[in-house]
Amino acid sequence: MADQTRANPNDDNYEEKKDRKTVNLDRILVEEIGEIGPYQLRTLVLSVVVVIFAAWAASEYVFTTARISTRCLIQECETRESTEFRPSWVFNAVPDSGSSFDNCRRFDGINGTAWRSDVCPADWFNRENVVDCEEFIYENTDTVVYDYGLACDEWRRTLIGSVRTFGTLTALPITGYVSDRWGRRTALSINAFNTAWMGTVRYFAGTYVGFLISEVAEATFGSAGFSCCYILLMELVGPKYRVIAGATMNTFFSIGQITMGFIAWGVPNWQNLTLTLYVPQFITISYFWIMSESVRWYMSKGRFEEAEKVLKDVARVNKKALSDNSLQLLRENVIEEERQKANEEAEKASEPWLIVLVFRHKAILTRVLVSPIWWITTTFIYYGMSINSVNMSGNRYLNYVAVSAAEIPGYWTAVLLMGRIGRKPVLAGAFWICAACQVGYIFMPDGLYGASLTLYLIGKYSIAMVMTSVYVYTAELYPTKYRHSLFAFSSMMGRIGSIVAPLTPAFGAIVWDNLPFALFGGFALLSGLLVLITPETLGSKLPDTMDEASMIGVKTKKAAA
Repeated sequence: MADQTRANPNDDNYEEKKDRKTVNLDRILVEEIGEIGPYQLRTLVLSVVVVIFAAWAASEYVFTTARISTRCLIQECETRESTEFRPSWVFNAVPDSGSSFDNCRRFDGINGTAWRSDVCPADWFNRENVVDCEEFIYENTDTVVYDYGLACDEWRRTLIGSVRTFGTLTALPITGYVSDRWGRRTALSINAFNTAWMGTVRYFAGTYVGFLISEVAEATFGSAGFSCCYILLMELVGPKYRVIAGATMNTFFSIGQITMGFIAWGVPNWQNLTLTLYVPQFITISYFWIMSESVRWYMSKGRFEEAEKVLKDVARVNKKALSDNSLQLLRENVIEEERQKANEEAEKASEPWLIVLVFRHKAILTRVLVSPIWWITTTFIYYGMSINSVNMSGNRYLNYVAVSAAEIPGYWTAVLLMGRIGRKPVLAGAFWICAACQVGYIFMPDGLYGASLTLYLIGKYSIAMVMTSVYVYTAELYPTKYRHSLFAFSSMMGRIGSIVAPLTPAFGAIVWDNLPFALFGGFALLSGLLVLITPETLGSKLPDTMDEASMIGVKTKKAAA
């Protein structure tokens, strides 16, 4: 009986039956309406505007909470009303600190000294006794360090960035729920609008706690705009162009950081900078009406008429023809896939828990243990290098712009090399180049600004290569059935690195100036070594089961033997 129901190639309806099984959205994109065309490009342009805005929001704290040079108020010699930041007598009262003076300490005064504002002789101070400042003088009033009295309080200053990054962690499940329930376009519009108004409201934050709450609230309810745009674009372009589209999105995120560096240079005051960055973002309110919803989301909700309308719009704008037969077959296949998915979910309920399956497959367990370390390292170094760039010698704004620009060739180098030399060489090599740059930066002699910056930029370039590669490689290591869950585990663990990264300037200020770079180098070296214990995936079919995933690389070794 089974043989009688099997499709017969000599049957007149054989081709139709075959098409019925193979027609899906990707095939329609490739064969009928176009993998990339004016419609997709329009969506890309709209998306990159949001991506640039997202880059501004994600990194503005680097400048609004940046260090301000400070020194102690010397009560014996000056009053706050008649204060010069670098008076000629400053080293009589304040210890030397390299090329400048100590920001947080002074020499203890000798009792009985007179108050004079023009002369402050060294013999008025006990140079053997160094004490902490009681009051501070600030070089400028550009950042919240001045407004909230954070002069030498590195922990409270850097905590702002960590708290904000923690908010991005909570944003993912919230936005994911909204996106799956009410649509990608709705989730994007909500995130973009929340970013605009919550960021603007920060202008009025009058206290440190208020500023902190504003940062974490904006991150929690508005920082997932990038992921919304990414999903919308990936669900609309054809398979051939998805990697390129993803690299383009990352490129424009870097462009957003570059433009923000120049804007911050031109508008250094944090309150004015806040308005400059966030008020223009109110234009994203219009996205709910001018951006189309994801076809794939419409189909997943059974809203086929709306999905077909979008597909016809894509075909019309791209000047392509879309057959009614393809739409009908697509609808039937989506219904069948949903039915199969429901059956799989029912079967899954009787299967062992995922953690049990992982422990049953040692190869998968190894990957589950090491891939989060790659992600933690990647986010720790990527964000840490951006944050610490403003504390390097030279112009903080140009340093930040240069470091952000170095990411762009890194993204595209990874795209070009991964398909040619493999995932492992690119990933491990980039980690090790980054580690070598950190070591070189630590031991670089003082005064070689150009050489130091060059090493720094190569390090950022290499970690940008890792950022692109680790997404692709991690996804290819796991089976289809559990890929999303295991990939999400690594990605979520990676947030640890991005949360700790803003604290690295405090580590350097309190323990050792070069401690952040020693940590970057150590983690990069370790992660590069851990790449070597996982298999190469270039040329391998994406695994569907745990057994298939466990065998990646094993067959190649046997064939070579």
